[in-house]
Amino acid sequence: MAVSVGDIVEGKVKTITDFGAFVDLDDGTTGLVHISEVADGYVKSVADHLKVEQVVKVKVISVDNKKVSLSIKKALPPKKSYNKPKENKEDNLSFEDRLSKFLKDSEERQSGVKRAFESKRSRR
Repeated sequence: MAVSVGDIVEGKVKTITDFGAFVDLDDGTTGLVHISEVADGYVKSVADHLKVEQVVKVKVISVDNKKVSLSIKKALPPKKSYNKPKENKEDNLSFEDRLSKFLKDSEERQSGVKRAFESKRSRR
């Protein structure tokens, strides 16, 4: 059974290098998990995250001739985000409405600055 792009399969870490890890898959092929595909965060050393003979779940991200590129971090379930962006009322406004709101806000800020300047000037 040949692997295809998008498959999530299990494999066993065969070799660890400075640039990644070679993983033997069930169908007899060997693929490379590049250091950038080992974990979500910064990976200084692959050996800090993986051990030889460790069974890992990987996603096939590309197959080029006999080279198989794998990813551990893409095989993980997506993280739940608790910081959902708040809906902004301005998101639904048209460009013209946003522009007029910007001009109105800008005029208000400018008049506030002018008033403050005039009050300082009159105190002298």
